[in-house]
Amino acid sequence: MNVRAAFLYAQHTAPHLEDGGRIINIASCLSTRVPGPGLTLYATSKAAVTGLTKGLARDLARRGITVNQISPGPVDTDMSPAAGFFRKLTALGQLGKTSEIAALVSFLASDDAGFVTGAIRHGG
Repeated sequence: MNVRAAFLYAQHTAPHLEDGGRIINIASCLSTRVPGPGLTLYATSKAAVTGLTKGLARDLARRGITVNQISPGPVDTDMSPAAGFFRKLTALGQLGKTSEIAALVSFLASDDAGFVTGAIRHGG
């Protein structure tokens, strides 16, 4: 997700969200880590999503709307399969699973996470 998309989404949907609604941004662990050269612009765009998430969390808190961000490390997908290069970059030596990302989204969208806002969950 780039920062423009996240901003436009929030700008257009927040007025229509019920009080207590949820916004969950998906970014990248590269918002705070840059493991090699050539990633400056990508990392910058992801860091901007982090700033947007934290700002929106404050702006929308008065309505009980929570805004959080998931910033996974490498995830096992067709684009970066588990047997690939990225596995050696992770602390656990394994890629995340899409089901793990989905479970975190599910939690952040639930009533159980009504107190969580402005949180950035990094993985990898």
